[in-house]
Amino acid sequence: MKSVLNPYLGFKDNAREAFEFYKTVFGGKVELHTFEEYHASEDLAEMKKIMHATLTADNGIMFMGADTPNSMTYEKPAGISMSLSGDDEAELSGYYEKLLEGGMAPMPFEVAPWGDKFGMVVDKFGITWMVNVTLKKD
Repeated sequence: MKSVLNPYLGFKDNAREAFEFYKTVFGGKVELHTFEEYHASEDLAEMKKIMHATLTADNGIMFMGADTPNSMTYEKPAGISMSLSGDDEAELSGYYEKLLEGGMAPMPFEVAPWGDKFGMVVDKFGITWMVNVTLKKD
């Protein structure tokens, strides 16, 4: 098996909600596993928290995540972004618009100085997404 780099997102008690939302954005399949299911905690307050989640979209997009255990300090994401890129403007524009629901756009989705269409979204879970559409150059 080849090595693979998989983004892994951390959440504070809302990984289930986040991954259900991401399924509406990207489609595909979501797998959710709780601390209880894996017998991974003796803290009764953690039993229904998500210990491991995976989203696998039909087009190959894949990322993972989990709730932060009570024994660990949750830190808001900083200094990292999820980056989506390609040349399918309809698909990528759709992702941008769906990710924006309940979130904010620090950079609108428009033609950037390098000639591609680009925008940034911080979704309602605090995850930053960069979306870049490679536009055909004449």
